[in-house]
Amino acid sequence: MSDGVRWGFEETGHTGFGEIGDDVLCAALSAMTMLIVNAIEVTFFGKVDYVIDENTTDIKVLAKCALPAYEEDERVRFAVGGLISAYFYQLMDMMEDYPDHLQVDTIEKDPE
Repeated sequence: MSDGVRWGFEETGHTGFGEIGDDVLCAALSAMTMLIVNAIEVTFFGKVDYVIDENTTDIKVLAKCALPAYEEDERVRFAVGGLISAYFYQLMDMMEDYPDHLQVDTIEKDPE
């Protein structure tokens, strides 16, 4: 988050809800993440950088196009920032149902 705008997120580790390869919580997070990436790239024509490490299950998604310094079109910034915020709120809801398997932290960070 930078100046109150959510512009990226990181996921680390395995949820431990089920066995690796058969974990529905992990699968849900992966599907949500790819929805975010595809929506930014295809629907909003925004630039998003992402890295998915299949070995560690670590995922990093950075969409600087949610920030004024990186995107002129206010509609794109609003849509992308809103989409990432919606992802955050969905995680918060999921965390209530799976408190032993999810942890969510918000970090104020300016893009590098």
